[in-house]
Amino acid sequence: MEKTRRFLVLGFLAIVFSLFLHVDSAPNIPKRTDEEQMPSSPVKLNKWKDRVMLDNGIVKLTLLSPSGLIAGIQYKGDENILENHFKESRRGYWDMVWSRPPDLKSYFNELEGTSFKVIVEMEDMIEISFTRTWNSSDSYSYPLNVDIRYIMLRGSSGFYSYAIKEHLERWPDLNIDESRIAFKLNDETFNYMAISDDIQRIMPTARDRTLGQVLNYKEAVLLTNPGNPSLKGQVDDKYQYSYDNKDSLVHGWISTQRDIGFWVITPSNEFRVGGPVKNDLTSHVGPTSLAVFLSNHYAGPRFGVRLRNGEPWKKVFGPVFIYLNSGSSNKPSTLWTDAKGQMQKETQKWPYNFPRSEDFPHSNQRGTISGRLLVHDKYLNRESMPAKSAYVGLAPRGDVGSWQTDTKGYQFWSQTDENGYFTIRGVRGGTYSLNAWVPGVMGDYKYETDIVITPGRQNQLGNLVYRPPRNGPTLWEIGIPDRTPAEFYVPDPAPQFMNRLFINQTQKYRQYGLWDRYTDLYPEKDLVYTVGTSDYRKDWFFAHVNRRRNSTYMPTTWQVSFDLTNVVRTRVYTLQIALASATHSEIEVRYGKKKKKKKLSFLT
Repeated sequence: MEKTRRFLVLGFLAIVFSLFLHVDSAPNIPKRTDEEQMPSSPVKLNKWKDRVMLDNGIVKLTLLSPSGLIAGIQYKGDENILENHFKESRRGYWDMVWSRPPDLKSYFNELEGTSFKVIVEMEDMIEISFTRTWNSSDSYSYPLNVDIRYIMLRGSSGFYSYAIKEHLERWPDLNIDESRIAFKLNDETFNYMAISDDIQRIMPTARDRTLGQVLNYKEAVLLTNPGNPSLKGQVDDKYQYSYDNKDSLVHGWISTQRDIGFWVITPSNEFRVGGPVKNDLTSHVGPTSLAVFLSNHYAGPRFGVRLRNGEPWKKVFGPVFIYLNSGSSNKPSTLWTDAKGQMQKETQKWPYNFPRSEDFPHSNQRGTISGRLLVHDKYLNRESMPAKSAYVGLAPRGDVGSWQTDTKGYQFWSQTDENGYFTIRGVRGGTYSLNAWVPGVMGDYKYETDIVITPGRQNQLGNLVYRPPRNGPTLWEIGIPDRTPAEFYVPDPAPQFMNRLFINQTQKYRQYGLWDRYTDLYPEKDLVYTVGTSDYRKDWFFAHVNRRRNSTYMPTTWQVSFDLTNVVRTRVYTLQIALASATHSEIEVRYGKKKKKKKLSFLT
C-alpha cells in the first residue's frame, strides 16, 4: 500500500556489462492425509444476525455478515488469535488501493460484501460467498463486482479464501494499484516470525516501534527502548522481509509461549502479477501477515491494473490457504518445518478441485505443456547446450519481456532440469506467449508463435532454441546476468543501523541504509573499475546509487576502464547492460577519452 521507495535515492541495481565485436471435471473434496485422516468433526455453519462461523472442530472462523470481514480465528480453543484491541472490521480483510482516472487520488478500501450466500454446505465441506455489486449511481466507489469466498474442509487445520473481481464492459476507467489479504494477529500471543529457512527471528512489537526513532522513511525504525533488550539498537523495516514471488510460498508467525503457528500458504503464483521475480511484502511487525496478489512495490507507480475505454476484465485471486499448527517441543523450527510440509501438500494438490466458482477451472479443465529449452551460442559452444535451471513460463500475449509488466492475466511458470526439459501443468485454457530466461545468459527468450492451451490436452513443443543477443565474441564482462546483484560487493551496514538477522550471510543486502555506505567508501571520487585488474566481487558496488552530500543526494558517474587491442575500425562494437531492478532512474552511458566523451543512445 505504501508508495515509499525502499531506497530514497535514484539508482539501478546489479548491472552486468558485456562488450561484443560484430561479426557477419466435476468438483470433489480432497482426501485427507496424515493427521487429517483421524476421526474428525463435520464442518458446521453457524449463522447469526450480523455474523457467521465456520467450525470443523479444529478451527473456528468468524466472519461479519454481510461484509465478509474476518472478526475472529480460534484454534484448538476459544481464544481469538487475531488482535482483539482492534475493531472487528480491522482484524482480517481483503483490501484494495484504487483510483478512478482522470482523478489521480488513490483510495484504500477493505472489500466489503453487501450480500451473503451459502454456496455449498456438507459435512465434509462448506463454501460461503460475500458479494458486492457496483452501483453505477455511486460516483465515489470503485467500479467492480467482487465475490469473496471462504472454504473450510473437514479435518483441515485451516481455511481457504479466494476472490473474483470483475469490471464489466463500458464501465468507467479504473486503476488498481494493490490487492491483498491482511491478517492482524494478537500481539500478546505471536512474537516469532518466519519467512524462510534463514529469515526468522524473535520480533519487536508494534509498541517497540512507536517508542523507537523513525529513520529516512516511516517504515524503518531504530529500536531505542524495546521490551526485549536484545533488540535494542537494531533497525526494523517491513521491506527487509520482502521476497520474490517464486520463493514466497509460506510465511507467518509463531507463538513461542503457546507453541502454535499461523501461516499464509500460496500454493500457486498463477494469480500473482509481474512473474516469478516480482518482489513483495510478506509478514512484518504488527504482528501482520499478508497474501499480496498485486502491488507496485519495487515496480513503480505505473505498475498495476489499468482498465480504460470500457474494457471488460475478470480475474480470480487465490485460493490461498491459511494454516494453523501446534507442537509440544517449544521449538519454532518444528512448527516451521511442519508449515513447509503443508505448503508442499498444497502445491501438489494445485489446482484445487473443490472450489465451486465456475471461474476457477479444476485440474481436468486445464492443460499441460512440455518441451526442452536449448541455448545456442557459437562463441561458448558449437553445439546447442541444455538451458539448465531456466525459468520457462506462459503469460498473456505480448512482446519479449512483457510478462514482467503484466498485471491483468494469469502466468504459469516452471524451471528446467539439468537437461533443459520442462513441464508446465495446470494451465488455464487460452492463448499465451511462451517466455524464458536462463541464469547466466543475457536476454529474454520468447517463442515465435502463440501457444494455445486446450483443457484436458497436453502440448508437446519439442526442442526450443534460444539464441542470446550477441554480435561477436565477448571481450570483457562484469558480473553475471542472472537478475540478481548477488555476485557484487555488498557492504556491512553502519554499526548504528544493524539488523543482526542479516549479518554475514547472503541476505546482507536487506540491511537498512546501505545506499549511504557508497559515500563512505567513495567520499570524494566515484567508483572506477579497471577491466583485467578489478574484481567485481570486491570492487563493484551492488547498487548504482547517489552520493550523500549534506542533506541531499547527488548523481554519481561510474567509470569502466578497459584496453582494446587490434581494434578494427570498420567493425561495430556493442555494449550490453542487464538490470536486475530499477526505479525512478535514468541511465546515461558515454564512451571515449575524458575530454571527448560521446553519449550512447540505446534501449535497456
